[in-house]
Amino acid sequence: MADSPVPNGNGGAAAQPDDFTPTLNALAQYAKDLSFENPNAPRSLQPQQQGPQINIQVNVNARQLADEDFEVDLRLEGDAKIGTEVLFAFELTYSGIFRLRNIPQDQMHPAVMIECPRLLFPFARQIIADAVRNGGFPPLYIDPIDFVGLYRQKAAEAQAQGGIA
Repeated sequence: MADSPVPNGNGGAAAQPDDFTPTLNALAQYAKDLSFENPNAPRSLQPQQQGPQINIQVNVNARQLADEDFEVDLRLEGDAKIGTEVLFAFELTYSGIFRLRNIPQDQMHPAVMIECPRLLFPFARQIIADAVRNGGFPPLYIDPIDFVGLYRQKAAEAQAQGGIA
């Protein structure tokens, strides 16, 4: 009986540790910077004749902290305007510390710049929705972001400028 696999809680046997299995672990996540502005309140909170124009910019940055550890920043900036009048504006830098093990060197940069922000995004999205709602507006739920497409776009821009992706 002592040689029987121990269940892992999902109906299967417990996974045996493998020193060669690629892993990506989130060690910590945190709001590094958050700003919400409602510059024309209370006038901006009155019913509007038309819906606002929403603009959102996304940026991902990363820095290596140790051999296997990276800090990844997901920066979301945006505003809502009717004409030239700003209803609200926000900036959020939501960050995480990630440990990447046994990932081939040629796949490390895409893993950091695609998979890590993909894990951070749902939390950042909720923070923005709550901030906008707390500012007196309906919550703003940002559409899912194609981090693969964003990565490819940045790589193409870097290549066009003669840099390395």
